Amino acid sequence: MKFQRIAKLPMAVILLFCGVVASIPLCCAVVAQGVSSDRSSVADVRIGVLGLFRPIEFTVTASGNSALVLRTDEERIVLEKSSGVDSASVRVSGKDMEVSVGTRVVRVSKLAVSGRNAQTVDFVLAVPNKIARRYHGTLEIKSSGVTLIAIVAMNRETAVASVVAAENPSDTPFEALKAQAVAARSYFAASRGRHHDFDFCDTTHCQFLREPPAPESAAARAVADTRDLVLAYDSQPIAAMYTRSCSGRTRTPADFGFSSAAYPYYPVECQYCRSHPFHWSSRISAQDAAALRTPNESARLKIVRRLGWSAIPSNDFLAKTESDHVILNGTGEGHGIGLCQSGARAMADEGADFRQILTHYYPNTTIVRWP
Repeated sequence: MKFQRIAKLPMAVILLFCGVVASIPLCCAVVAQGVSSDRSSVADVRIGVLGLFRPIEFTVTASGNSALVLRTDEERIVLEKSSGVDSASVRVSGKDMEVSVGTRVVRVSKLAVSGRNAQTVDFVLAVPNKIARRYHGTLEIKSSGVTLIAIVAMNRETAVASVVAAENPSDTPFEALKAQAVAARSYFAASRGRHHDFDFCDTTHCQFLREPPAPESAAARAVADTRDLVLAYDSQPIAAMYTRSCSGRTRTPADFGFSSAAYPYYPVECQYCRSHPFHWSSRISAQDAAALRTPNESARLKIVRRLGWSAIPSNDFLAKTESDHVILNGTGEGHGIGLCQSGARAMADEGADFRQILTHYYPNTTIVRWP
């Protein structure tokens, strides 16, 4: 995947880099986005959301005319606009939580949110004064004792569409969006259980995920056109990594001194990035530079988690010492492994379809339906 937002890499790679074996979806009704349908539990994924904000309070609000049912160990509370109460507040309270609905306050150990018959539903989850995001699925909230943990169970195709929309600008060629959809779906199919409480998070640690796109959007249509298609190697789906810009040639885990995962990856030429490299420049401390050995993805990730992804966008750079600082001049964005999004867009512009794009960046794989 990638370390997106500059370091485009879903966490499969981090676990891989740490020497951990990493491969990288409950029963749903048709969703509003038009990219999901009734499926067995295998088709759903549990995604931890908004954890980056370390929330101590959430608000949950019914979306549109949908009714939300809050289920605790002892009771059910219904939220809907027609009743005049369509929102609830959930706060950390020691090892438990306080749920406030209107003037009523209930202390609970866990909270489940869904439609009237426990079905998936549209809702808005917000961290007050920080962020609000719309989801379609079911929601579980629990306390870690310090922060709240929010887990959204959603259909896999809804999750894929949310990733494709988050990862690509609106002008991305349609075939490149389809290639991205297959790669993202492959990651979900191959890498469940990446976190203790849920399968995936919504950051680049796993796959970057925002709100599901509108059904008429290109991202949603790309997902529908590739429904259930994944990349496979040795008859099993692979946790497909992808990167924003590869500097002209993709990398392999071995380039960083790491053992290969189930799919070994192969370096391939990327004509677009070779002709149109993404250039960047950054200034870091001599201490950080001393810890940065090229190529060393683990060291780079440790630094950028502290300084921000723009501090060292890739491992392709030259260093120059100036006084007590080091100037880095480099090319590329991300780890450079797997699908290059910049190259995929260029290939699509030149007439390649999604199968040709995927075959180029993931040699020796096949495209199969899963499950």
